[in-house]
Amino acid sequence: MRVFQVRQQVTGAILWTGAASGPIAALDAMAHEAGYYDHGDLPEHIRAGGLHAEEVRV
Repeated sequence: MRVFQVRQQVTGAILWTGAASGPIAALDAMAHEAGYYDHGDLPEHIRAGGLHAEEVRV
């Protein structure tokens, strides 16, 4: 597993940091921890500005 950070692109806010196998898995893990099935179920106002999952080098 690698460590990813998910940010909202417009605001730059970090929404989630954690282990995932890839960027899509990171988005899904973030959404799941927030109580959603996957990132496709996130509310529009969260997805509207764009979400970006980037691997963090530690």
